[in-house]
Amino acid sequence: MTYKAPIKDMLFDMEHLAQIEQVAQIPGFEDAGLETAQAVLEECAKLCEGVVAPLNVPGDVNPSSFKDGVVTTTPGFADAFKQYAEGGWQGLQHPADFGGQGLPKTIGAACIEMLNSANLSFALCPLLTDGAIEALLTAGSDELKSTYLEKLVTGEWTGTMNLTEPQAGSDLALVRTRAEPQGDGSYKVFGTKIFITYGEHDMADNIVHLVLARVAGAPEGVKGISLFVVPKFLVNQDGSLGKRNDVHCVSIEHKMGIKASPTAVLQFGDNGGAIGYLVGEENRGLEYMFIMMNAARYAVGLQGLAVAERSYQHAVAYAKERVQSRPVDGSVKASATIIHHPDVRRMLMTMRASNEGCRAMATTAAAAYDAAHHHPDAEVRQANQTFYEFMVPLVKGYSTEMGLEVTSLGVQVHGGMGFIEETGAAQYYRDAKILTIYEGTTAIQANDLVGRKTARDGGQTAKAIAAQIEKTEAALIASGTDTAKAVARNLAQARQAFVQVVDFIVAKAKADPNAAYAGSVPYLMLTGNLIAGWQLGRSVLAAQELLAKGQDTAFMQAKLATAQFYAEHILTRVSGQADAVINGAASVMALPMDLF
Repeated sequence: MTYKAPIKDMLFDMEHLAQIEQVAQIPGFEDAGLETAQAVLEECAKLCEGVVAPLNVPGDVNPSSFKDGVVTTTPGFADAFKQYAEGGWQGLQHPADFGGQGLPKTIGAACIEMLNSANLSFALCPLLTDGAIEALLTAGSDELKSTYLEKLVTGEWTGTMNLTEPQAGSDLALVRTRAEPQGDGSYKVFGTKIFITYGEHDMADNIVHLVLARVAGAPEGVKGISLFVVPKFLVNQDGSLGKRNDVHCVSIEHKMGIKASPTAVLQFGDNGGAIGYLVGEENRGLEYMFIMMNAARYAVGLQGLAVAERSYQHAVAYAKERVQSRPVDGSVKASATIIHHPDVRRMLMTMRASNEGCRAMATTAAAAYDAAHHHPDAEVRQANQTFYEFMVPLVKGYSTEMGLEVTSLGVQVHGGMGFIEETGAAQYYRDAKILTIYEGTTAIQANDLVGRKTARDGGQTAKAIAAQIEKTEAALIASGTDTAKAVARNLAQARQAFVQVVDFIVAKAKADPNAAYAGSVPYLMLTGNLIAGWQLGRSVLAAQELLAKGQDTAFMQAKLATAQFYAEHILTRVSGQADAVINGAASVMALPMDLF
């Protein structure tokens, strides 16, 4: 099944929800308005549809392989990555000073979605490189920046994140990899890291590993972790590659999904010590790594949307071709394509509405990021930073859980054929599962939402967002249409339930933490649902106005129908989730451990 990038929907969200023309008024983004966005998206679509997407199934069938310390990627991957790098796509959002294009995240996010829809396994390599770039931009010395950044930004080299160890998964306080200072300012790194995405491959000349490790005498726990650059090949003074560093891949994992992406076990220091260079200051490594993590978490949220979009397109194509049974309304006298059947339509609409809601949420968050990092007014920067930070666990957590639901529905639409690998529907479902796990599980995102994003400020940010949603409700009601009123009614009920949960979380976070955190994932899910529904409510206002002007009638009508479906079938879940959080906390911990 061929992939078609949803450019029209992306541009609609950019123009009417993210207000890209306002983003283009921020210094440095003057040339990044809607016209530029359309040109960039159309070019990105050509690469993703024509070069990267055709490698998706071959990557699943013939994944990366490991032999004698060497990883060989799926045939075609290296050439596709070369085209990706030469096209400047790795540097799309990164500074021109280091070879990038300096475009806003508002545009870059759409390109990330496309790449991941085309081929999730392939897209992981650029995703991790983006994170390494962000960390070096923020905390790297001038020397580290001059040595590594341009090569990473141009895609000549790639980057990795090295956090996890056999005994240290989500609990990074247990990290044991050690770094020994040397007389020349470098360090020697010793230890084992696991689950390292693209930790070894054949698509670039060098791999720049960012590694968490402890320096001798460092404090216990997370306060004693430092961050190091450990390149696969050392770099000479003139920028050329030198000798191989003492970091080696000893195996790659055999996985349920994203099979073409090599997930490496890396061994540091078996032959005298891997040479590493400190990023920033000692014992501040976790702080710097979280810069990478936040960039990666947002991108993983886009992965959830991306794989869901690909699954939706696949399911629609099948539903329009598969003939099975007569429609219940008698509209066709013989067996008809299954898209005639109400429950198939329900599944397809759930997929479509979920995708459009999460895309709208992610695009709005991207615009907030751009303002937070580049707006000349400090108050505007701070307000947008607060909003963006609240959104990150939602984009990551809700969008990936949504992606799992949508890809499951994609299999269901195919019926028994969906369970057969040859139809391709199952690959999206298998690929989607990891997205709720890596870069912080859904529970970790939810704990972040409860602790840092809600309880810490007494629910102020959450309630400020609720006030904005209420204004959208009023505008919908004032517009007077049946669709707008239906969306407003369900949006109001969801918002009111959300505010009740916020009050509960704030009251219980310290007084009864088990009660607050027992409902953390339902809280995340209802909040993500509400924010996505809010953005679709905003899209109703824009679509109605454009429809009245006769602009792209079919698209606008579809936009309205999809938003109303979301409000009536998905947003309505919020009340039940809120009830579970507020009234169901005790039963979560009621059963004694020895009865499990």
